[in-house]
Amino acid sequence: MSQSQNGMTPLEDDLMLSRHCSRYIMDFDLEQIPHMYTDFLIIGAGAAGLRAAIETSRYGKTLLVTKDELGESNTTHAQGGIAVAINVGDQVSYHVEDTLKAGDGICNEPAVKVMVEEGIDRVLELVQWGANFDRQNDKLVFTKEAAHRMRRIIHAKGDATGEETEDVLIRKASDDSEAQFMDRTFAVDLITIKDHCYGAIFLDEKREKFFAIISQATILASGGLCLLYRYTTNPDISTGDGYAMAYRAGCEMMDMEFVQFHPTSLYINGAPRFLISEAVRGEGAVLLNEDGERFMKRYHELAELAPRDVVSRAILEETTKTNTECVYLDLRHLDSELIKIRFPNISERCLGYGIDISKDLVPVQVSAHFMMGGIKTNEDGETNLKGLYACGEVACTGVHGANRLASNSLLETLVFSVRAANSANQGRLEVPQKVLTLKNISNQKTDKDQNIAKIRNSIRKLMWDKVGIIRNADALKQAISHLGKYVDIKPKTREGFELQNMLDLSRLITYAALVRQESRGAHYRSDFPERDDKLWNRHITFRRRMD
Repeated sequence: MSQSQNGMTPLEDDLMLSRHCSRYIMDFDLEQIPHMYTDFLIIGAGAAGLRAAIETSRYGKTLLVTKDELGESNTTHAQGGIAVAINVGDQVSYHVEDTLKAGDGICNEPAVKVMVEEGIDRVLELVQWGANFDRQNDKLVFTKEAAHRMRRIIHAKGDATGEETEDVLIRKASDDSEAQFMDRTFAVDLITIKDHCYGAIFLDEKREKFFAIISQATILASGGLCLLYRYTTNPDISTGDGYAMAYRAGCEMMDMEFVQFHPTSLYINGAPRFLISEAVRGEGAVLLNEDGERFMKRYHELAELAPRDVVSRAILEETTKTNTECVYLDLRHLDSELIKIRFPNISERCLGYGIDISKDLVPVQVSAHFMMGGIKTNEDGETNLKGLYACGEVACTGVHGANRLASNSLLETLVFSVRAANSANQGRLEVPQKVLTLKNISNQKTDKDQNIAKIRNSIRKLMWDKVGIIRNADALKQAISHLGKYVDIKPKTREGFELQNMLDLSRLITYAALVRQESRGAHYRSDFPERDDKLWNRHITFRRRMD
């Protein structure tokens, strides 16, 4: 593992991490394992994977593989909307400036401009394909979210924008005979020769068999990793498999210290966290502490609409001071009927716990939500491995910097998935007769002999406690030491492979957080509480040593 600003320089203590990140495949003859061929292999079926598949199917046979059911992804759970600079009075330059400001000094400005400019066409494309975004008098309705100067967020079904986007993209992709789908199929490792990628090894969960998909171009669009944390808004599938596969294969990983925590998820003791969209505060909801005091004005001039990292740390400080478990969202001063129409899913979920959002205070707490870092790519989705491309949350163009601007995630996904697909078409490889072999993968010691659930819960608690919203060197070193105890998972089931991926990524995030000795955006170090542009106005990039 190594870190860099422009090049790669080794860390003194990186060998432990590299030893833990062993790959599952070695050289093999294709006759030894069932296999199939495709022109384009896409791993992940959220908005990024689907939009990429729509594009690649114009050029050749496309196989889109997802580990769960088609339609289950982070996209489906996205509530707030899509930020796009098409409202009256808004400008591309305003959206760019707001994104750069939220990113706290280290956004990739050319990538931001690409996202904002090309995002307009990508959104209008969705409308053309039948996306039913909310309208009033036949005009799109825009809302405002934190750190946006304008009302530029479009939404669907009130608070179900991700679900609507996913549905539209599934219908569109399904219309093309060149695009095929394979669900309940888990990606284990990438197939590589030196710095070339030729597809991946998969686990067919139904038949409990391993097989290979050989491709001329592979696109990773596998979503996020926030299930690494005890409290998260992400679905159970978000175990970071794409990040871990890419790292093991030798991809450069950038900005891994920047995990975004969402300030407001529904807090019910013993229940899973449920996202309360930032759009709720955009429509006028305020935050109150246990004493009924509106506290955000003491932390930032934008109050409830301050950047997410500011609001998250403020909530943590308020609950610590008052020795309470949560703070409260107050919507009682807003029009009750409009609120229920605007946020039907949130209203229904809260009502299931006996909370009427128009009459009652809504208990909320911070949860892990989004990864700004990931597989380093350029603006065309290219990684440092030929034949491998990445887009969506798993990729890192630097567009989010240290802190993602609200509702830029779906916009980023739509823009860079199209670019990655076009780049993949131009960079298609000639597939050799021999690729790589399995390292006796089907005969490994079963992971069923280990308490996977117990280890998994231990990791998630550790990451929340030691590598969470507020970090320091002692806690990070303790986390590294603890994670070093898990060295021999020997996975064979999906759950075992997911656990190994979580371990690999937990180490990587923790190392990155230890290296960055400053506070910037979502990364806050109590032992280095100030932003340090002199030493740290740069990206940290890791790459696994392949020896």
